[in-house]
Amino acid sequence: MSNQPFLNEKISIDTSDHVADRARFVAQLQHLVNTAEEKAAARQHPKGKGTARERIAALVDSGSFVETGQFMGGNVAEGFSGAAVITGLGRIDGRQVAVYAQDFSVRGGTLGEAEGNKIIAIMQQALKLRIPVIGMLDSGGARIQDGVVALGQYGRIFKLSVEASGVIPQISLILGPCAGGAVYSPALTDFIVMTKANSHMFVTGPDVVRATTGEEVSFADLGGAEVHNHRSGVAHYLADDEADAIDFTRALLSYLPSNSAQAAPHYDYAPEGVSAEVADLVPASSKQPYDMTEVIAQITDYGEFLQVHEGFARSILTGFAAFEGRAVGIVANQPMVDAGTLDVDASEKAARFVQFCDAFNIPVVTLVDVPGYRPGTEQEQAGIIRRGAKLIWSYASATVPLVTVVLRKAYGGAEIVMGSKSLGGDMVYAWPSAEIAVLGADGAVSILHRRELAAAREAGNEAEVRGALMADYTEKNVNPLLSVARGEIDAIIDPDQTRATIVASLAALATKTATPAHARKHGNMPM
Repeated sequence: MSNQPFLNEKISIDTSDHVADRARFVAQLQHLVNTAEEKAAARQHPKGKGTARERIAALVDSGSFVETGQFMGGNVAEGFSGAAVITGLGRIDGRQVAVYAQDFSVRGGTLGEAEGNKIIAIMQQALKLRIPVIGMLDSGGARIQDGVVALGQYGRIFKLSVEASGVIPQISLILGPCAGGAVYSPALTDFIVMTKANSHMFVTGPDVVRATTGEEVSFADLGGAEVHNHRSGVAHYLADDEADAIDFTRALLSYLPSNSAQAAPHYDYAPEGVSAEVADLVPASSKQPYDMTEVIAQITDYGEFLQVHEGFARSILTGFAAFEGRAVGIVANQPMVDAGTLDVDASEKAARFVQFCDAFNIPVVTLVDVPGYRPGTEQEQAGIIRRGAKLIWSYASATVPLVTVVLRKAYGGAEIVMGSKSLGGDMVYAWPSAEIAVLGADGAVSILHRRELAAAREAGNEAEVRGALMADYTEKNVNPLLSVARGEIDAIIDPDQTRATIVASLAALATKTATPAHARKHGNMPM
């Protein structure tokens, strides 16, 4: 795509100090910007997409955006407004952020030398100012005409994103195509938001797939928003449209500090009829499902819970909430999906979330109701040992306050990895009816009493004997009493005191600090 002039006449300015000339020059520059925006709108609006400037205006507080490098990469005298990306600083709810938005109306939003320089500059500025950086991506990828120069720019952006990781929050909004090596730019950020209709991400597109494998696949099936939110786990939020994507991003930022040196946000809180009655939401039978989001809504401020990765690995919940104005991250098993078991995807989802919270000083509240790891050949061959270990790593290395409540059950290795005391949990509680054991009664009896069961089978009363043995095992082992006696649980609490207990624990742990036990360059997390 060539640089087509937006003005009929070239800009020719006398550099002598005449007010009229300066005013005319400024007017022509503004006309150039307006004309470029009209062209962008004509191209984007029919697709249901906003222009780069419209997207930025919707994201930041009104009148707060200050553009940087406005005409960089352009030729004003020829009427070409500049690079295919807009960068600058703005405010969201009064807090400063850095923003860049790719402009698909200019060369398909492709990235060349000028675009790379602008993105690198705004990311460097974000690091200097210690503020979040938000990228709004809508691009055809690397500009072919720029060749290896474009590839080198992507490499520099990747490296800078890694340097910024854990220092400032990084959020990517995929609002159009994102393909080839370009996908690794958002992949390195903390959160990815995609829209249902227009966004897609893939390393190799349908044409390449068809040419190399013979497979016929659509853009949506290969790398659409549904795929990355529900199957691959690449994306963290599936937005209905651009407005929804921007609303989610603004809400997400409200729970995050601007950088890793700041504490998590703490807002004024005015109680508004928060209900502490949660016991009725959780069935007594440990095998009966219920919706953990309803429990969360009963104990958090205003019943709010901002889920991330909602459509992926749905047997576990991750997201942000607040307790008396204090922002927290929540990790919770979801008994409504696969009984709340842990598998490879759930382990990685929770591990990544805990790691993010720890990087940005956000306390983690863990709500446990887990029967164990999902059994089977599929999970073992998918690497549950290696991938499940990531959750252990994240909790064990976390230095933020960790508050855990066992609601109904916690069995086997899954009990350990869900924010247990042995793994670093600061304050761990259990409801009186909680089942905490290595195995459930049925499995334990089958192992411990094989001979008795075999004899009962021959005698014809196996069911009666098994029932008695299970009842005895449950009474002696499947309860929180042993855990309390050994210090693995700090207290047994009434379900209706769950919110009050979490609030008190967070307040008590507010000044928690941690010093590494051993000097090292970095650990070697199972990848």
